[in-house]
Amino acid sequence: MTDQMRAVVLTRFGGADAFELQDVPVPQVGPRQVRVRVHATAVNPLDLQIRRGDYPDHVPLPAITGHDISGVIEEVGSDVTEFGVGDEVYYTPQIFGGAGSYAEQHVADVDLVGRKPANISHLEAASLTLVGGTVWEALVTRAQLTVGETILIHGGAGGVGSIAIQVAKAIGARVITTARAADLDFVRSLGADVALDYAATNYVDAVADITQGQGVNVVLDTIGGDALTRSPLALADYGRVVTIVDIAQPQNLIEAWGVNAAYHFIFTRQNRGKLDALTALVERGLVKPVVGAILPLDRVGEAHELLENRRSYVLHGKVAIDVAGTTVALPERITAHDGVAAQA
Repeated sequence: MTDQMRAVVLTRFGGADAFELQDVPVPQVGPRQVRVRVHATAVNPLDLQIRRGDYPDHVPLPAITGHDISGVIEEVGSDVTEFGVGDEVYYTPQIFGGAGSYAEQHVADVDLVGRKPANISHLEAASLTLVGGTVWEALVTRAQLTVGETILIHGGAGGVGSIAIQVAKAIGARVITTARAADLDFVRSLGADVALDYAATNYVDAVADITQGQGVNVVLDTIGGDALTRSPLALADYGRVVTIVDIAQPQNLIEAWGVNAAYHFIFTRQNRGKLDALTALVERGLVKPVVGAILPLDRVGEAHELLENRRSYVLHGKVAIDVAGTTVALPERITAHDGVAAQA
């Protein structure tokens, strides 16, 4: 093993040009840690926020960022018994807790690491770790979605939304989701029972019609804006609203009071248990990660730009990074014609 590796380093806060590809030291392994050869990672909205400088007190520069890893263990610590060299694993590095995933190798606490599902690629697995853990936290741990309930998922075509639809269906829930017109067939293909064009449909009125005025039991907010204010208008009595979006200012939640709503604000916690549950769903064919674009490690900045401008593309699911290879797969652009999205 050489003592150097390639990594994409955030040298300043700012635009996508703030990254530099550098040679850095390979991290050392502690007693309850594993060193992983990273095959793939992915880009999340959290990564964009960190790069812009939204959390400067938590990210001392220079920094290796990134929050998804799928790869192969190359070294285990002296007290690790759960895994061995050669095992395929996937996980989310500790958020705000050290080096991230934009590197050829990574060291992680063993309790964060799960066995990669055997029936998917490293690129697919890396596209699941953070969003999958977030969905599990939101729907299972916090909202406690159950069989026969109805859920409204805002933004079903995105990284979190595309997994949330599948997990909700695996639970046995009825799924209503919002998406742009170009993505309606896609979200239906994931299992959504009803797909609403957010630009052409008032989802509050639509939910009232679909549920005969009863409302939905759970709302998952992945989009922000006025979702926290308006979602209670579509909520059944004692319904639950779960949001993964940073709340920058107070919102008027008087309608939530009227239906005895419970609100849950999610900052994902990493652990192996959620990954093992997701692996079971993936290996049973109930959940499949969605990869909408692939770029190599030296094009991380371009991957960030792609995610930031996703409304201009037919981009479903995640933007993945092929750390161990050179794969490039870019989505098609979208243009608007007579109010209908079409591929350019």
